[in-house]
Amino acid sequence: MRINGGLSRPGGTNWDPSNDVPGRGVTHTWVGHGEGRGRSDYDMGGGERGRRGRGRGRDGGRRGRGTYSETTITDTVVPELEGLKISDSLPPAPSSIQQNLDKLSPLKRPDHGGTLAICSTRLRVNHFPVKFNPESMIMHYDIDVKPEVPTDIGCIKKISKAELSVIREKLFSDNPTQFPLSMTAYDGEKNIFSAIPLPVGPFEVKVSEGEGAKSYSYVFTIQLVSKLKLCKLKDYLSGRLLSIPRDILQGMDLVMKENPVRRTISVGRSFYPRNHLDIGHGIIASRGFQHSLKPTSQGLALCLDYSVLAFRKRMPVLDFLKEHIDGFSVNEFRKFREDIEEALKGLKVTVTHRRTKQKYTIARLTSKDTRFLTFPVEDPHDKNPPKKDGPEIKLLDYFQEKYMKDIEYKDIPSLKFVGNRRNFVPMEFCVLVEGQRYPKEYLDGDAAFMLKKMSLAQPRERKSFICNMVQSDDGPCGGGIVQNFEMNVNMNMTAVTGRVIGPPELKVGDRNGKIIKITVDPHKCHWNLVGRSLVEGKPIERWAILDFTSGCKKLNSQQFVPKLMNRCRNLGMHMDEPIMCVPASMKTFASVYRLQELLESINERAYRRGRGRLQFLLCVMAGKDPGYKHLKWISETKVGIVTQCCLSMFANKGDDQYLANLSLKINAKLGGSNMELVNSFPQFKGEGHVMFVGADVNHPGSRDTNSPSIAAVVATLNWPAANRYAARVCPQDHRKEKIPNFGQICLDLVESYARINKVRPEKVVIFRDGVSEGQFDMVLNQELTDLKRAFQSMNYTPTVTVIVAQKRHQTRLFPESKRDGGSNGNILPGTVVDTKIVHPFEFDFYLCSHHGSRGTSKPTHYYVLWDEHNFTSDGLQKLIYDMCFTFARCTKPVSLVPPVYYADLAAYRGRLYHEAMMDGYSPASTGFSSSSLASSAASLDERPYRLHANLENVMFFI
Repeated sequence: MRINGGLSRPGGTNWDPSNDVPGRGVTHTWVGHGEGRGRSDYDMGGGERGRRGRGRGRDGGRRGRGTYSETTITDTVVPELEGLKISDSLPPAPSSIQQNLDKLSPLKRPDHGGTLAICSTRLRVNHFPVKFNPESMIMHYDIDVKPEVPTDIGCIKKISKAELSVIREKLFSDNPTQFPLSMTAYDGEKNIFSAIPLPVGPFEVKVSEGEGAKSYSYVFTIQLVSKLKLCKLKDYLSGRLLSIPRDILQGMDLVMKENPVRRTISVGRSFYPRNHLDIGHGIIASRGFQHSLKPTSQGLALCLDYSVLAFRKRMPVLDFLKEHIDGFSVNEFRKFREDIEEALKGLKVTVTHRRTKQKYTIARLTSKDTRFLTFPVEDPHDKNPPKKDGPEIKLLDYFQEKYMKDIEYKDIPSLKFVGNRRNFVPMEFCVLVEGQRYPKEYLDGDAAFMLKKMSLAQPRERKSFICNMVQSDDGPCGGGIVQNFEMNVNMNMTAVTGRVIGPPELKVGDRNGKIIKITVDPHKCHWNLVGRSLVEGKPIERWAILDFTSGCKKLNSQQFVPKLMNRCRNLGMHMDEPIMCVPASMKTFASVYRLQELLESINERAYRRGRGRLQFLLCVMAGKDPGYKHLKWISETKVGIVTQCCLSMFANKGDDQYLANLSLKINAKLGGSNMELVNSFPQFKGEGHVMFVGADVNHPGSRDTNSPSIAAVVATLNWPAANRYAARVCPQDHRKEKIPNFGQICLDLVESYARINKVRPEKVVIFRDGVSEGQFDMVLNQELTDLKRAFQSMNYTPTVTVIVAQKRHQTRLFPESKRDGGSNGNILPGTVVDTKIVHPFEFDFYLCSHHGSRGTSKPTHYYVLWDEHNFTSDGLQKLIYDMCFTFARCTKPVSLVPPVYYADLAAYRGRLYHEAMMDGYSPASTGFSSSSLASSAASLDERPYRLHANLENVMFFI
């Protein structure tokens, strides 16, 4: 089979809540009017929201099955490979060549797109067609830069990306004829792409850091790597070439980024023009964009989307402190020292006492005030560092003699910069560097609200901004660089016709518990449970309350408990009085040992009183607390109790909608069924059992360099309702996307399915979250192959389909007119696009399954990698859309197919487990010593993450 290829594409990591924001509910008559993207189960009224904040790759990719990895498509088909299925054995590979030939590749589109629809809709898409000259070439050069240092100095300093850019610009500005800047694009590290041939070989470059600073000499070596012929890209787009010319697309993508890199502030893969909005406390918000090139059915397209980010203002350090720290005064510096050090540590500054562009990183404040600071005198003719016991000079005297500067603020500390030397600079001469990102989680309420409001751009506003940026001098098409590479961008958004799929019919219970059929609102696709009950409400006979509100925001249990019981009963969940209500304090969260002791005590007492295992424990908290993760880790891995958390503020209000949301979660956790589809899932109307699987990996934050990534795999346990899931959570190598033991995890879930249903599923549909097209090969040839081997080891051969669900992409759909969208200007739920903006010949489509109540709706990009169920476009699109109505904790369709949604929640729960272990723990409470637990995290020991046997088949993560 042919080898998979794919162009790695930028993925956004910037805050953009408009990607997927659930509603909070309109009136009390609507139940669960919120998608619930939040990761925790604090119930806060309406739907919970949260952001799936992992940095991911681009959407799109390569598919096709049943052909060798040849240069062009031929009519020759190898029968034994064409018919290969997951249930067949892969032949042994005698050599590396054979292994490449046997590689699986993504699936080709089975038809010309779907036709199923209740109506069509005219859309505009943020794809801008790109024309290029197929006869032209792009020259790709490799760059190596080394400092020229004396031979007696043994070490060579590492050159930063900022320094590399300065060195490149100096060489090019000194030799504009040989190295024209406007004809080249640089990635800031090792690659230069040029529209014309450049001279090769070593070149000496001298760079000065500024007035009075030393000049450094570098050897800039440039070598030709390849000549990229754009005719190959034309062949690929027309379907004559099988493998994607990734190097050509990467080069063209870099050309598109060159102008924004020079003119804007770049953060990751996004760009922010220098116009901004002041949101207070020394923080600004900037509207920016991210973009990439995509191969589509209409040809090459530039995809550009809007994003918003908070930055620290470029301003003098002392002025920043006055704005940023409430009540700050230079005269009371010592009072604010801790806050100042926290606010400044790690920030970059420039200095004003001398002319230089050099940037310095703040390490800390000096321990002494400025008037007492001294440092050794340096001999400019001596190459050796000054002696420790040599003569010293006062910082005040040095600035007066060297720069003719009087230091005004002598009785406050100076700044110590990163480096081995004693590099002290008074704060009054330091200015914050432009473009330093400010974490959104640190914003106060007003600033966070303003940033959120900017991010939640309405469709018309977002569309206008995108078009303006494409035409802007700061944008990817400005500066004439793109044109110099014989590329031309159409400034108009792509027009495409979408289809709106009709919602499925649902079944719930009536007041008497009899199953009835209901239809949903056709515009927002919401439904309500007023006067109705759940399909299967679990009776609750043994439950207890753990009240952490003693002493603050106390729970009014006399009102709350009867209201909750009554709401559950109205929904068809018979609920007895709680066995016990145990008072506690929020201070309990400070000790993992005390928390575990408390939970074990409650579990034992409840077992004796209730003559059976506790069904669930309702934990009422006075407010959000870091100890939440300790509670979940202990209850779910050590004690084996299902917990449901809520905040006393909302519990005491006792709104009908809030209580209904609690009830939906509790019923799902206990194994009940909230709502089901009336008709069978499309494509699976026969008698065979089907299991849906979702897989996701949660990665640690960018600043975390040690923590493991957390993999989660979920799978359905019932058929045909397919709305009860089990989850498995395990750690894996830091920031690795591949799930190494994927096959064994899935086999474990299959065996759980078999124990419950007395039969193994005959069909398995896998939804993989968050992989870029560059990782499709990994999913197909490692994870899928591992799954196959695990199944074969048990003589189990189900048919398998593998689908990637991508939310981290930049494609947006806008109604062309009011009649083509909803009342708020967004596209309608059920809108699907599978022509023109999709891949030229592989099986992908965009589906917007949710109602966008705020901001601009973002569709999910579904990509079929492998299929043994012979899905048509219509069949798969309808299947996924119908599944989005089965999410357990709200009464509306969600934006992401539930197996992936649940896998994301379970992976995040695993992240909480890890944080709970690392936060501090007692050996007695964990069963591991501190040293062994720390080492187990390093060695990826799965024991601390292993679910208690009581929760292995429970939706604890809801």
